[in-house]
Amino acid sequence: QVQLVESGGGSVQAGDSLTLSCAASWAYNTFCLGWFRQAPGKEAEGIAAINADGDTDYAKSVQGRFTIRRLIANNTLYLQMDNLQPEDTAKYYCARRDWWRLCPAAEAPKYNHHGQGTQVTVSS
Repeated sequence: QVQLVESGGGSVQAGDSLTLSCAASWAYNTFCLGWFRQAPGKEAEGIAAINADGDTDYAKSVQGRFTIRRLIANNTLYLQMDNLQPEDTAKYYCARRDWWRLCPAAEAPKYNHHGQGTQVTVSS
């Protein structure tokens, strides 16, 4: 059974940090976990991904500010977000890709499964 439940969103000021969590089930055929976001009126943007070996990939828009981590012991995926800016305001989703070994962050919106999302609002 697929489980992807995000938490940790909220309203912050520009320059603040926030960590999102995702209770993420991992099946034998799961190769990628990732995060994508979607702002109102905009297309979904894949921002971070991690594969089964722990290799990571990031969108240029978040490179150096966001960090994706996976804690296997408790099946939790994290997104550490530093130096948040108003343009980071969006609903954030965690996603899981099964069967396909390539894990580009840009494709996170197209992964097989995603959660319901958590809202992040950054004010200036």
